[in-house]
This record gives sequence, C-alpha cells and structure tokens, in this order.
Amino acid sequence: MSLGNPFPPPASRARLRAAKWGDRIFLVLTGLGAAGVIGLLVAFVAVLYYKAQPTIKLLGFSFLYTQIWNPTGGVYGVVPFAVGTLLTSGLALLIAVPLSLGAAIFLTQQAPQWMRRPVGQVIELLASVPSIIYGFWGLIVLVPIMRVDVEPLLKEYLGWTGWFGGTPIGLDVLTASVVLSIMAIPTITAVSRDSMAAVPLSQKEAAISLGATDWEVTRRAVVPYARSGIVAGVTLGLGRALGETMAVTLVIGNKSAIPTSLFSQGQTITSLLANDFFEQATPLELPALIEAALVLLVITLAVTIIGRVILARFQRSGTAGLE
Repeated sequence: MSLGNPFPPPASRARLRAAKWGDRIFLVLTGLGAAGVIGLLVAFVAVLYYKAQPTIKLLGFSFLYTQIWNPTGGVYGVVPFAVGTLLTSGLALLIAVPLSLGAAIFLTQQAPQWMRRPVGQVIELLASVPSIIYGFWGLIVLVPIMRVDVEPLLKEYLGWTGWFGGTPIGLDVLTASVVLSIMAIPTITAVSRDSMAAVPLSQKEAAISLGATDWEVTRRAVVPYARSGIVAGVTLGLGRALGETMAVTLVIGNKSAIPTSLFSQGQTITSLLANDFFEQATPLELPALIEAALVLLVITLAVTIIGRVILARFQRSGTAGLE
C-alpha cells in the first residue's frame, strides 16, 4: 500500500507561496483601512483641539460650566447648548423607542407576509430622507399644530408639573424633540426589525409548544434574543439626534439660554454652529465655536462608548433572559 508523495509538486508549492503572499497583502490592506478610520477620528480631535486653543487657554474649564454666551462681553459658556442637546435628544428617544419597537414587533411577529417587505422598504426610505426636509416639514406643518392644538392641552392638564409652563409658541424644545424622534424612528425600527427577524424559528416554536401566548413569545423569546441589535439601533438613533443640525435649527427657536420648560426656546450645539459660525461677533468667538464642536464630539463619543458597553454586556449574557 502506497503512502503517496509526502511533498507536494513544485507547482503546488508555488501556488501555496502565492496564496500566502496574497493573504499577507490582504491583511496589510485591511489593516490600513482600520488604521485610516482610527486616524480620521484622531485627526478630528487634534484639529478641533488645536483650533480651539485660544479659548482653551483663556477660559480653561469655565467654558464647561458657564451658563452665558455673550461674544461682545467676552463670556463663553457651552452649558445652555449642551443642556439643549441632551434634553432634545433624550426626549426624542423617549418618544421614538416605544414607537420603533412597536413597529418592529408588528412587522416581524404580527403583520401578514405580503405587508412586511413593502412596509420595511418604506421605513428604510424614511431613514434616507435629508434632514432639511424634516426641518421644513416641522416648520410648516408641525409648529402650527403644536402651537394651536397640542401645547395648550399639555399646559392645561400637565402645566402643574413644571415641564409644560410658559407660553405655547410652537418654536421650542418640545417641537424640536418631536422632529428628532420622527427622524430617529426609521433607524431604530429598521435595525430592531432586522434583529428580531434573525431570531431562530425553533426558539419561537419552543415557546409556543410550552403554551406561550403571542405576547409571551415576543417578551421571552424574541426580544431577549434580539436585544443586542435593539440596543445598537437605539444607539444609532441617539447618534443621529445628537448630531442633527438643520432640522433642529428651524424649529427650536435658537435662544441662547438654558430651557426652563419644554415650551422654552433653546439651542443645541449644532444649531449654535449653524447660526454663528460664519457671523462671529469677535475674533475669539470662532475658537469658542470650535471648542463647542469639540464638546459635542466628546459627548457623541461618550454616548457611543456607553452603547457599546451595554451591547457587549447583552452579548455576554446571551439568552439568559429565556431562563
């Protein structure tokens, strides 16, 4: 019985060497791509930090806790705009997440098969609509509705809470939050739908065989399995809300003050940059605006890292929610 030739022929050895070189080249190219992405992030931070040096050296940490933005008086504080950014984005998530999860559950668990694909395509189309379109729609359609129909009712029945005080004018933090929530819903819904659709059929059938209702199947079998994707979708939606510019600028009122209620006019960091970047009152205002952009970048990175930490925790826990 022949054991065969333990050494490959020269042609095979040449192909193996070529394959190894190809793998090495592929590794180098992909490594360069990854390094390029990291390099872009480092470049963003470095450029913003360098351009903001005048205010960083002059104002120090006072820029982070001062509540007044007065270029002519040489006073710069990012607090009103950071509060406006976090308030509108947080409220947008409170509105968008329940609606998005409800839509995703309906499309994956309840909707007939003929409806799922076209409705899913419409949702993906909404995610690609330019933000300026949402802004114009909010200014022309939503602002009058909020001013005449919605905000007076909120003030009448919930004004005692303090969140809905002041004069309903439509151009305020609440309207901006609603517009942001509408913009975030398609992204959160699309990612959550794909995650729920990837749940193995055997897992749902196992729950049904134990006598689970549709609600119990969704709560115990579908959502726990897809929760990492849901968290990723929420993080993406929050990222869009934090970085949105034109839509917010059109409907928030653009007042440089900390909002005292949801009916107050305010500003986000992005709307501040859009309004003032090309109209600096003093030479020091440009570095102050750049430092505000750096603060926004840090906030966005912090939110993304927190989302990744939560996602990693869910992935480690696996399907513990089914136990």
